[in-house]
Amino acid sequence: MAEQMNKQAKQPEEQNLNDILRVRREKLAALQEAGEDPFEQTRFAWDTTSRQIKENFDAMEGKAVKVAGRLMSKRGMGKVSFCDLQDRDGRIQLYARQDEMDEAVYKKFKKFDIGDIVGVDGEVFRTQRGEMSVRARNITLLSKSLLPLPEKFHGLQDRELRYRQRYVDLMVNPEVKRNFIIRSKFIQFMRRYLDDMGYMEVETPVLNTIAGGAAARPFITHHNTLDIDMYMRIAAELPLKRLIVGGMDRVYEIGRIFRNEGMDPKHNPEFTTVELYQAYTDFHGMMDIAEGILSGAAKEILGTYQVKWQGEDVDLTPGWRRLTMVEAVKEYAGVDFGAITDDAEAVAAAKAIGVELADAAEKTWGNALYACFDQRVEEKLIQPTFITMYPVEVSPLTKRSPQDPRLTERFELFICHSELANAYSELNDPIDQRHRFEKQVEQRERGDEETEMLDEDFLTALEYGMPPTGGMGMGIDRCVMLLTNSDTIREVILFPTMKPLD
Repeated sequence: MAEQMNKQAKQPEEQNLNDILRVRREKLAALQEAGEDPFEQTRFAWDTTSRQIKENFDAMEGKAVKVAGRLMSKRGMGKVSFCDLQDRDGRIQLYARQDEMDEAVYKKFKKFDIGDIVGVDGEVFRTQRGEMSVRARNITLLSKSLLPLPEKFHGLQDRELRYRQRYVDLMVNPEVKRNFIIRSKFIQFMRRYLDDMGYMEVETPVLNTIAGGAAARPFITHHNTLDIDMYMRIAAELPLKRLIVGGMDRVYEIGRIFRNEGMDPKHNPEFTTVELYQAYTDFHGMMDIAEGILSGAAKEILGTYQVKWQGEDVDLTPGWRRLTMVEAVKEYAGVDFGAITDDAEAVAAAKAIGVELADAAEKTWGNALYACFDQRVEEKLIQPTFITMYPVEVSPLTKRSPQDPRLTERFELFICHSELANAYSELNDPIDQRHRFEKQVEQRERGDEETEMLDEDFLTALEYGMPPTGGMGMGIDRCVMLLTNSDTIREVILFPTMKPLD
């Protein structure tokens, strides 16, 4: 019965939409027949935005302006009409009165639809109700909207549809545009921060003959001319470190990374990172940069170090906590790996708290430590925390710790149990690097597809000599999620990957 009622309710809606589509196309046809095709308009020389009017109203009142944008509402009867015009900065009210305009222009304007794009010549003034407005003298139709916008009071709410039709989402949900303004400002801040430190921005290949620089499953494509398979990059690390070998002491790249993996609120198959490498420093130097970028961006863009994310109050005030992985596991999971030296004992200690190692992982002290952290600690890290000294088994490109060769000089930054940055004191010993690559190849042969491939050219580069180097990758999408209090990565990627509709 309910299903039948839903079908009956949909029929008038569909009929109404069909009527709207028909009427709008008839209006377009009439304009074209009259030689007034709006799609033949090529430009409109606007000179003012809605924000400029509102922020400088006292100085601009009474002055002539040209504004352009989309009609978002129309109200009024007879000889006076009010409209909301939406431009790049926001909305401004239009006041159109027949006896203040050419009568023919006013009559044409009365036939315009919500969603149409117009150019307006007029003056800045305030209505009797105090609304800052533009008094229209002439209104030009610049583009005809043939589809109606989502209805006024509910807008575009369906998340799936919002991501598929981001253009409509941006039109009717002003807060969405704010997310991407913050994203743009964050990238601008980060570039300025690194440039001021003497870094050089570079570009490295997106297509590679092998997949390297991270543990991830790549996308594979085929180059027809060379007749070879190629891999879309899973990281920019190895090319950037070749530049360090070549004498470019401070380099960074902001760009897309592609990983053929799962999709969830924190992951998209293509995402944006910054990777940076600095000669003659270590992972401690990278911690300072990560903290400086995120805390500095929050203060500059949001005006505060206090933000909300994933239902938590987060304090980004500089001076973030730094814990070794051994310390973190002891504090949050109750297992002291610092007192354990035997592999079997470490695996047993992990099992005792319900932590199992992956089938492909060797049963070692390092893998047991990492499994305990991954399964029992990470979810508890809410405030900004640097976790340092990762096991060598999960850090194939990282320099070993001089104090404990089982560990590496690596950190990951966690906020609200989400990883935002990953950094190393980079491994520059070509013999050690070859050995670790070979171990990764063995894991791949045992079925672990998310492991490094052996990169002979990179080993050759290391053999020429790479200085001590600190390197870091930071996920821009997740940083923007933090700054915008977004609960899914799709809210901060303009066109997230979506499954095609049937």
